[in-house]
Amino acid sequence: MSDKEKKTAASEEKEEKAAKKEKKAKAADSGKSKKEKEKKSIFKRIAAWFKDLKKEFKKVVWPTKRTVFNNTLVVLCVVIVGSVVIGLLDLGFLKLMEFLMGLSK
Repeated sequence: MSDKEKKTAASEEKEEKAAKKEKKAKAADSGKSKKEKEKKSIFKRIAAWFKDLKKEFKKVVWPTKRTVFNNTLVVLCVVIVGSVVIGLLDLGFLKLMEFLMGLSK
């Protein structure tokens, strides 16, 4: 790089840093004014919260009855199969312990 290119690059870096500092200063100033503006009464904030809640509920994609029914069946089947597997393992370990205890007599 030539000296001119180095000087140009250095000056561009300084300008970028200065621009970043200005943005940070503006953000800090605007943040203070927002805080002052946002000092609403508790009742207005509660009302705004419920309005936002209502908007969010409208965005929700609720499942159909068929989907809920299918998911419920899947959950019930998994619970039943899991219970049977755990019951069989318990029974197997019980018989194993009885057999081992019988060997010691």
